[in-house]
Amino acid sequence: QVQLVESGGGLVQAGGSLRLSCAASGSIFSINAMGWYRQAPGKQRELVATITTGGTTNYADSVKGRFTISRDNAKNTVYLQMNSLKPEDTAVYYCNAVGAVPINYGMDYWGKGTLVTVSS
Repeated sequence: QVQLVESGGGLVQAGGSLRLSCAASGSIFSINAMGWYRQAPGKQRELVATITTGGTTNYADSVKGRFTISRDNAKNTVYLQMNSLKPEDTAVYYCNAVGAVPINYGMDYWGKGTLVTVSS
């Protein structure tokens, strides 16, 4: 099993910045890609950014140039630096990890989420 714990959410004014952290524990060896998803009220959960163990990143078009995902494999932690925040970035942000070994290949692990609120 893999446990994910997010931190760093909060209230920020438009144009401001926040950094989210996600600490992974448990069967760390079994995961490869990690990332962030978000869910705004009344909307479906959507991908924000992902990063592989090797550092390959992928971003949603809506956050490109404003958000940066990074990963510290030694600390089993993934970060999301969010700059130039907009009110439409308001959502619960969830950390995600994907299994990469036969016993859990393709399995999704989720954190409980952290709320980001951007005021206008």
